[in-house]
Parts: sequence; structure tokens; C-alpha cells
Amino acid sequence: MSDNQKASKSRNTFSDKWGFILASAGSAVGLGNIWRFPYLAAKNGGGLFLFVYVIFALTFGFALLITEIAIGRKTKESCLTAYGKVKSRWGFLGWLAFIVPSIIYTYYCVIGGWVLKYLIAFFNFSSQDTAADGYFTAFITNPLLTIIFCAIFSFISAFIIYRGVEKGIEKYSRILMPILVILVIAVSVYSCFIKYNDAVSHVTRTGWDGLKVYLIPDFKGLTLGKFFTVCLDAIGQLFYSLSIAMGIMVTYGSYMKDDVDLNRSVNHIEIFDTGIALLAGMMIIPAVYVFKGLEGMSAGPGLMFVSLPNVFMSMGLVGHIVGLLFFIMVAFAAMTSCMSILEAIVSGMIDKFGWSREKSVVIAGTASFVISIIICLGYKQLYFELPLPNGTTAQLLDIFDYVSNNIIMPILAILTCVLIGWIVKPDYVISEIRRNGEPFRRKWVYIVMVKYIAPVFLVILLLFSVGIIRV
Repeated sequence: MSDNQKASKSRNTFSDKWGFILASAGSAVGLGNIWRFPYLAAKNGGGLFLFVYVIFALTFGFALLITEIAIGRKTKESCLTAYGKVKSRWGFLGWLAFIVPSIIYTYYCVIGGWVLKYLIAFFNFSSQDTAADGYFTAFITNPLLTIIFCAIFSFISAFIIYRGVEKGIEKYSRILMPILVILVIAVSVYSCFIKYNDAVSHVTRTGWDGLKVYLIPDFKGLTLGKFFTVCLDAIGQLFYSLSIAMGIMVTYGSYMKDDVDLNRSVNHIEIFDTGIALLAGMMIIPAVYVFKGLEGMSAGPGLMFVSLPNVFMSMGLVGHIVGLLFFIMVAFAAMTSCMSILEAIVSGMIDKFGWSREKSVVIAGTASFVISIIICLGYKQLYFELPLPNGTTAQLLDIFDYVSNNIIMPILAILTCVLIGWIVKPDYVISEIRRNGEPFRRKWVYIVMVKYIAPVFLVILLLFSVGIIRV
């Protein structure tokens, strides 16, 4: 029996392809899709951004996603040790792939705690408080409350990972993902039928008007530089949307059974994730446009925790119900993503150090929570503002996000392309995709992307992130 067969036999696996697909899609469908995608679509010309995003998802995103999953399945190792199995001298990439989820998990739990706070407010029929001026600021500057909610969210995600792959990740993904899809569709459809009479401007705005803003490309004032920015934003969003360069998909790939059609499964993940992202925009942009106009759109936490509660309260009683459904959905999305991030960390510790799952969860969970506490203090006791090379001003949480998403992830993705495209050659991945004789119709797209186009765009994205290139 080969080493690969022995590893496959002893390693935990998803029970079938749908267990893998739902878990992977759950990882991909997170907070980035719920608030970041709609904001970028509104910022970058609506339908223009959607078109560019879909093109990149089918080419750039597909190449990186299927590469990571193939590496995981072929080596039967998690992110920390898989790259060393591909090429021993390139094992350092495993540490980069391990560091990324280790950083992200600490602040993701903080944001997950914010979501729980708002969810409980809507459950307690005190949703009107969330729309009050200064509510969000008062909450995040209260260290005791933020730490408590962060602890609850961290404990739930750790408990699920403690349960293992099939009894933990897969079991809960099978429950949460169908509910998430139903909620997204329901709120999206509702958003298209609302309307509002603006007493100040004497203009009536409808959900259909907001849907047009979202779907119809806006070429007004479009220059080559602005189009380039749209492309960079679309590529940056793919990291969030597909969970690439986070070590997650390598880890999940290692749990994938050898008889599953890898290419078809990746296609399903693409469809699932892109569909949810498009629906998230359809759910949020029309609603915000109706009650706040385009100026109501803002980046990051401001959209989810400030603008939307005001929108829900503007809807009257039905807004409370819609808001409750929305934050249930966001909580599910945050949890499925957080599960996958922690699993990448835990699985790496198991493979590298030979620890038990229980020990790994306790060590990773405890260490991460200590750092999460420090981040919670970053809005009051440890508050400061730091200008970043990309032109933004950051607090503690933003710095963690910037280092992981804008620096380490592009570097990891670039070096992965170099490793597969030029060192071990694309056939390393292609042979795994065709393991059971399945066709690979996008073979030449894959080769061109992983060897040439993806590295070039990733280098540009990295240079833009560190402020060397400015548009």
C-alpha cells in the first residue's frame, strides 16, 4: 500500500461529494459575500463589476481554487504540511498558508460576536435600538460586552471543530447552508418589492430601481484607470468569496475522497458561491437604495451594522422580521466561514505536530481568543489610528485584516502559481483532476491562468496594496 493510500485510509473524510461541496461553499459564503460584495458592486458601476467579477471567477478564481483543492487531495495533508509534500524546498509556503487563517480567525470571531449582539437585539424586540445614532460605536467601545459575545461565538465554532470533519463540519454545514440559501433568496425577493417616499427630496424610490442600479452597468466617467480599479477590486473579492490563499481549500481538499469528480465539485462550489454573492447584492443594494439612496452605501461594518438597521426600522413592523431573518442568515454565514478557518489551523497542528484534535482545538482556540480580546480593546483602551500604504486609515482590527488579506495572501497565491506553473508544472494538478478519467475541459484556460495571467494580476494587486502602484 502506498503512503498516499495509507494516509487516505486513516484520514478523516467528507462522507460524499455534497458534504465536501456544502462545507466548501459554507467556507466561501461568509461575511465577505454578505457586506463586501454588495458594497464593491455599488462602488464600481453595478453591472460592470458583476460582469468583471464573473469573468475572473470562471478563470482566475477557478485556477487558484482547483489548484489548492487538488494539492490537498493529492498530498492528503493540510495546508501547513501539504506544500512540503509537493516540493520539499517549498514547504515554507505551508507556514504562510497556516499564518493567514491564524490571523483571520482572531478578528473574525470579534466580528462574529458583533453579529450575535445584533441578532439577540432583534430576537429581544429591541431592534429599534440598533438604528439609534451611536449604537454601534457604543457597543464596540464597550470591551466587556464585545469580549463576552466574541467568547460565545468562539466557543460555538470551536465546539463544532472539536466534533471533527463528518460529525462536526459536514453535519452542521448540511443544516446551515440550505437554511442560509432559503433566507438569502427570501430577503432578496422581498427587497425588490419595497418602496419609499422620500419626504425631503419628494422622490419615490422602489426596490426595482435599486435592482437596476445593481445590475445595469454604469459607464459614466469610466476611464482606463477606473476600469483597472474595478478589476483589482474583483480579484481582491475573489480571495474572500472563494476562500483561496487561506489554507482552507488545501485542508478541505485533503478530506475529499479520491473517487469524487474534483472538477465537477469545484464547478458546483463556483456556482454556489457566485450565486450567493449575486443574491447578497440583490438583497442589500435595493433595500439600502430605497431608504438611503446611493449615499447610504458604505464600506465594511458601517453597511451591516449602521446603514441596514436604519433600513429595517424604516420598513416598520415588517422591517423587524426582515432584520431578524437577515442577522440569522449573517450569523450562519459567519459561523460556516469561521468553522473552516479554525479547521485549517487545527488540521495543520494535527498533521505537523501529531497532536490530537482535542488538544489542537484547545490550544488554537485559547491562543486565538487571547488575541481576540486584544482586538476587542482596540476600539477604546488600545485605540489608535495608523495610515496604511494603500491609503486607508486603520485601527487594530484593520491592521490584522490588512496584513493577512493585502500582504500575505497575495504573496502566497503568487508563489503557489510559481510552484505549480513553473516548478512542478501544471500536470501535477491536472493529473489529480483527471485521476478517475474525468474530462478537464478548461485545461488550457487553467494552464494559461496559473502560469501567466494570474501571477501578473497578483503581483499588480500586491504592489497596489503596499502603495507602490496608485490608480
